Amino acid sequence: MSTAASEINFSELSNKPADSVRKLQAAPDQTLLVRRRGDEEDLVLTTAGRAQEVREVVSFTTALFVALLQHSKEASRLIAELMPSVFPWVRFLPDDDKELFAVEIVETLNAANSLGTPAPVIQLITQWKHTAEVWADPRLVEILTREQSDDDDEDFGEVREPGVSTQ
Repeated sequence: MSTAASEINFSELSNKPADSVRKLQAAPDQTLLVRRRGDEEDLVLTTAGRAQEVREVVSFTTALFVALLQHSKEASRLIAELMPSVFPWVRFLPDDDKELFAVEIVETLNAANSLGTPAPVIQLITQWKHTAEVWADPRLVEILTREQSDDDDEDFGEVREPGVSTQ
């Protein structure tokens, strides 16, 4: 959608809907980027047929990965090995976590696909990325993995809500 022919302004969609539909139908990927003003998020307009095709491809790909993982432990290891190509930050995870991430992402893809929403997949990726950020910082790893001694058993009291005054 990088060509201007595959983009319109929101006002053009509102004022000339028939022209907008013709542009959509002429677009090679049957999608049209609808630009909005200011801080408003842009929209993507597509045909129902195109949206169904995309959903079918995602469903097929997800089913294929799930079948691979269920079929072979070696496939699980291979997917874990390939993850850094897709998510470079995976390199900071311990080896066991790399494999766990690969399994979890495929299982979550499968579950999210059954619901028709990518939100759980995005959430899982974000959580694992934050985990990798911790592993990438030796100071944080030391803090979070050190043994707690009896002297460290001190209770620091009640935690106040953010913004609440200490007076």
